[in-house]
Amino acid sequence: MLDVKLFEMHTFLPLPYEGALGPRLKKAQEKLQNGSGAGGEFTGWVHLPRDYDKEEFSRIQAAAARIRANSQALVVIGIGGSYLGARGVIDCLCSPNYNLKKKDTPNVYFVGNGLSADSMQEVLDLVADVDFSVNVISKSGTTTEPAVAFRFFREALEKKYGREGARERIYATTDKARGALKSLADAEGWETFVVPDEIGGRYSVLTAVGLLPIAVTGADIEALMRGAAQMMDICADASFASPAWKYAAIRYELYRSGRSIELLACYDPAFRFMSEWWKQLYGESEGKDGKGLFPASVEFTADLHSMGQYIQEGKRLMFETVVRLGKSGCQLYVPRDEADGDGLNFLAGESMDFIRDRAMEGTLLAHTEGGVPNIIVEAGGKDPESLGQLIYFFEYACGLSGYLLDVNPFDQPGVEAYKKNMFALLGKPGYEDRKAELEAKLHK
Repeated sequence: MLDVKLFEMHTFLPLPYEGALGPRLKKAQEKLQNGSGAGGEFTGWVHLPRDYDKEEFSRIQAAAARIRANSQALVVIGIGGSYLGARGVIDCLCSPNYNLKKKDTPNVYFVGNGLSADSMQEVLDLVADVDFSVNVISKSGTTTEPAVAFRFFREALEKKYGREGARERIYATTDKARGALKSLADAEGWETFVVPDEIGGRYSVLTAVGLLPIAVTGADIEALMRGAAQMMDICADASFASPAWKYAAIRYELYRSGRSIELLACYDPAFRFMSEWWKQLYGESEGKDGKGLFPASVEFTADLHSMGQYIQEGKRLMFETVVRLGKSGCQLYVPRDEADGDGLNFLAGESMDFIRDRAMEGTLLAHTEGGVPNIIVEAGGKDPESLGQLIYFFEYACGLSGYLLDVNPFDQPGVEAYKKNMFALLGKPGYEDRKAELEAKLHK
């Protein structure tokens, strides 16, 4: 079962912080459980693993089965919380090289998360000669990046299968009752799934937003939800027995002591997009009112050969949270070489896991001795149940952390600034005055 600890606790947190933080964490816990805090209308994820829509869950499984039967590829169109969690889970469960592997399930391509013509064309080319389906994910249907991408892939589907045939291959995950995408889906007869009103995008991976793409790979989404439900029960404990309490408390105390950056680290390349999901979760939830840790990520051991110098001896403004995933799915052992030209025969017969774990321990000791605190998150592995636990743990700790900072962990007012400027510069109707003002600034 998942656990959390700070290595060399008394070196970095010499005071008995639990007593001082306990009452504040208890209040934060009540706000999450009762939806009584700032943004409480977006805490539907707190009890989701128990209260999720079972009928829709069955439809997700049925839709995934249809896509597996009639498609060689699924194009997932979404940005931010509409794709990061699903991609992170698929990479962990199926491999970052999932699309390159021989398998009897469709490739999954993620688009609509940027504005690169080259990237868009590449995926259009990849699906041109295969049967494919599209899952477009947007609460409103008007977010620029996914809306633009959907135009291209809807056109490709209709050219390939006709409007009637395309209708059977488009799945819209959107608002349950309103919005441009919902209206279009109803008019065209596409199957729809719900982005719940009470769950914000970055907390939505365990809804249809994440579950449909994940299920298309053949992954066990029932086990994913089961793991999340297990962690939900554990996090309901309003005490430091909860790993979410430990994590929220330690990172808050490190922040108060002057640490401004949290580096999420893992010794498995498959975790890269889980780190990207985590960065959005904590960055959007905490980064407001001039507060919050800056969430960054590193991939070890690769980044020890690039970022390792700074982490070891640079400015002491960070701490690391290291996710340990346990045993690898396969075991490889170092072969013996008669000549021993590389001097590695002392490792002959040892497993890659053994070498990785010693590298992890050596790094842990070096970085803490160099003044970088290390939080260790011990996860069960990369199986669906363990990932469900990990997802819920990070979400719950994030909610607690936001309330410890006295910010609303469920809004993101800052992201609107760039959108308004972009709309004006693109010439969107209604932004004419702003466009003239911005162009004047740009061409000074």
